[in-house]
Amino acid sequence: MPHLARPAGTPGTVERDESDEALMVRYQRGDVRAFELLLTRHRKPVFNFILRFVRDPAQAEDLLQETFLRVIKGVDAYEKQAKFTTWLYTIARNLCVDASRRAKHRRAASLDAPMDASEKDGATLLDVVSDKNAPAVDRQVIGNELHGKLYDAISKLSEEQREVFLMREFLDMPFKDIAEVVGCPENTVKSRMRYALEKLKLELEEYADMAKALP
Repeated sequence: MPHLARPAGTPGTVERDESDEALMVRYQRGDVRAFELLLTRHRKPVFNFILRFVRDPAQAEDLLQETFLRVIKGVDAYEKQAKFTTWLYTIARNLCVDASRRAKHRRAASLDAPMDASEKDGATLLDVVSDKNAPAVDRQVIGNELHGKLYDAISKLSEEQREVFLMREFLDMPFKDIAEVVGCPENTVKSRMRYALEKLKLELEEYADMAKALP
């Protein structure tokens, strides 16, 4: 991870139940241990958020490094009244958007990668919409068709709808926090989520009906 050094201060004992915002103030004063605790808390969820955005583990690791590097560089500009996670995910989100735009015409990553990078055999995006009670062979046939259809459906979402969908469905972020991250009114975020769900439902409806019809 990036170098964490700060000018020497007079750090006290860091409590593990201290708020993120209090820890950032400690780090502003030179307490590196406070930042290490923030890193421990947020590294995994931030990495998983980035991975779901860019679908490339190596690129996700690079963007994770850059996210925390920007936190370090911007520590003096951080104000305690700002919610740390909103500030952190705004940085990560902006890096992801930039990376996605640069990679717009590159090969799309597979949707059958685990949604949680820490679990090699974990649930995938494909699992979310598949019927696990269907016979294995028939389910595989539907799954093969659904794989391509699901990618098409997600790729057809606008960038604004896709990022809201990821933050809401996979990070379980409140709409208010998502609104702060993407920089638009909360009602706009809710509208983007509603349209994203409607589009995905329409695109995948026939496959859901096929799965339900299996014995």
